[in-house]
Amino acid sequence: MKNLILFSIFACCSISCSTSEKMAIPTLQQEAAVPQEAPTMKEVTGGEYTLVIEGFDWGAAASKVILSMEDSVATVTGNPFEVQVNRATECAELTPEEAKGNLKVLYAYVSDAKGKRVAKGMHVTLVLYAAPFEQMNSPIKYFFQNPKCPGNQWIDFDLTIANKETNQVWNKEIDRIIPLIDEFDLSGRFTHEGITMSYASFEPSTTSEKRPLLIWLHGGGEGGTDPTIPLMANRAANYAAPEIQAYFGGAHVLVPQSPTFWMDKGDGTYTRGEVNDKYNVSLMALIEEYVNRHPSIDKNRIYVGGCSNGGYMTIKLLLLRPDYFAAGFPSALAYHGAYLSEADIQKIKHKPIWFIHSQDDPVTVPGETVIPTYQKLIAAGAKNVHLSMFDHVVDITNQFGGEDYHYNGHFSWIYSHTNKCQLDYDGTPVKVNGQPVTLMGWMASQRREAK
Repeated sequence: MKNLILFSIFACCSISCSTSEKMAIPTLQQEAAVPQEAPTMKEVTGGEYTLVIEGFDWGAAASKVILSMEDSVATVTGNPFEVQVNRATECAELTPEEAKGNLKVLYAYVSDAKGKRVAKGMHVTLVLYAAPFEQMNSPIKYFFQNPKCPGNQWIDFDLTIANKETNQVWNKEIDRIIPLIDEFDLSGRFTHEGITMSYASFEPSTTSEKRPLLIWLHGGGEGGTDPTIPLMANRAANYAAPEIQAYFGGAHVLVPQSPTFWMDKGDGTYTRGEVNDKYNVSLMALIEEYVNRHPSIDKNRIYVGGCSNGGYMTIKLLLLRPDYFAAGFPSALAYHGAYLSEADIQKIKHKPIWFIHSQDDPVTVPGETVIPTYQKLIAAGAKNVHLSMFDHVVDITNQFGGEDYHYNGHFSWIYSHTNKCQLDYDGTPVKVNGQPVTLMGWMASQRREAK
């Protein structure tokens, strides 16, 4: 992840592509085409606003601004709003191009305080243009090899919104709404053998019956003590989204956070499997402690996955406790296949695993990582091990060019979080009971043998 607008956990891909501004134009025309009377609004200086930040496939972006009005508003005519952003951080001095600029407003509508459209209210919501190549609307920045601020960090993100027709100004942020993340408990802390880890957790609304647990392990740029970073940077919060939860009838979600990075040897350098990392035993203790404190978790349906560094740690945990997990789903695997011994393969060959990777991954090169790992497992007789290998990581939303728009090849976790994996390494559908399934459908069917 680099700067979360174009950023990978290790590398940034500079993407040049025509923007999809055609999406915005019809919307503006539709808003403006309805005959409306100009709203009566008092002039406001230093008005208040609420910022809405969403996690997208490429990272975090400001998606809406909710303006507080002094008088009730029934209509918003046209689009007279201008939004200026000032970005700053103590981690580094930003370039002028990174520090200040304007955000594109797609359209405006009358809303309540949470941004829900209403016929008449005390708020106006502005919908902002968010895209992977619009770095100014990211409130998170990736710092490469910065000892003071390693990896992804929240930065100061201050807006000044002006109505060019009425000269109203809003520049005081009073709240932030972060969909899905607001539903997580962010207070988790766990200490084991001198290592303290933060974690985020989500509980399904229905816990009268035992529910499965999805564990997501972040990439190399999301370590630290703020669990909102791994939730936003790889869009891990999406495992709490209704469309994912539906596959499991509701599922717990656990997102632990490494203080540094999962592949840390203990001296701040990377292992790729040739030597042990410093975290796997403490992480396993965290997981067991969390499960034991939540009796509504079905211990026979605990699934672990992660991207890059987290893909490495997924394999590491399966090796450490192959009896504990029902299945694994690593993406952009960083564990090098050469370091998996025959004894290692024998430990996990009966474990259901679905790998996700992109052929053009420049960071975790598939020929060094996932392909030899997959081939060793198949050669050992693995019957429920799959590999979805994509040629490229593309725009699955079709907003920026579809298959012709390529993200950095390292971003294969996009396919995991959006449940877009269906095909095995040979191009045939993965099936359960003879029926084609997606990644989440397959995983929901996996159960550990009861002890």
